[in-house]
Amino acid sequence: MGSSTASARRHVDRSAIAALFPVATLIPFWLLALAVVWLPLWLLFDIPFWILPVGWLIAGVALFIPSVQALVLSPVFGARRPTPEELAVITPIWRELAVSANLPQYRYIIRVIDSDELNAFACGGNLLIVTTFAIEELGSRQLSGVLAHELSHHLGLHTAALTIGHWLSLPVLALARIGFYLQNVARAATDSFASHSAALTAIGRVIAAVLNGAAWIFLAALHASDALSNVVAQGSEFEADRRAVRMGYGRALADALRTVIRLGGGNRAVGWRARLATSHPPARTRVARIEAMLRHPSL
Repeated sequence: MGSSTASARRHVDRSAIAALFPVATLIPFWLLALAVVWLPLWLLFDIPFWILPVGWLIAGVALFIPSVQALVLSPVFGARRPTPEELAVITPIWRELAVSANLPQYRYIIRVIDSDELNAFACGGNLLIVTTFAIEELGSRQLSGVLAHELSHHLGLHTAALTIGHWLSLPVLALARIGFYLQNVARAATDSFASHSAALTAIGRVIAAVLNGAAWIFLAALHASDALSNVVAQGSEFEADRRAVRMGYGRALADALRTVIRLGGGNRAVGWRARLATSHPPARTRVARIEAMLRHPSL
């Protein structure tokens, strides 16, 4: 495999900067969710508000420590350590990739998901996850292209904003779920205990409507942030492909994408809703771009 030391260094790509915009849209709702949690704490213990967001951000920084990523993020994605048989496949590929990219082999952690989908993804700042199907069905050359692509996400810092966004979304998601739950409780309590009184029934329904509206506000914020993240992520896929090509893994990656196409995956999303819901461009488009870059390296 060819190598390019310059392309293998960490470098903030445009997609990494653009990925900060979805995070920015989430910040007001994150602060609002923390304020809802803070209010009873302030009433009971007189805790200043700034402790919650500062503490949450400090805890989020820990997610960029490799050992913490392996400990916390792996269970979140349902990933596990590779078996000895899987290591026998992955280790020589990863060793060659690390040497080609002029990177320490130990800097990144590889985990495996039991899945019948041909997939792999990067998360945190040092974690690469690959499915059992990809390990079993792809040849070593194709798998090297896939891992080079995922490593390129880390080298481009594409996963940094994504990790921050997921961390900020947790209290927003929790408040949305709590809001829907309390709305159901309020509606059930109204039907059970206030049905004899028109006034109490009206009050109960107003409370349920307010809780439902608040929950939908938090949920809408999450959907909007996710949609923006997906738009940005499609650009990051092209940038990761470009970096993989410059590292010498373009043909291997293109062959892996052709396998995805042959198995019926990587199709073009139809309709604007479907496009906003997907984070990957069509596999055929990616293959065409990779082939163009291989023919014209200056692209």
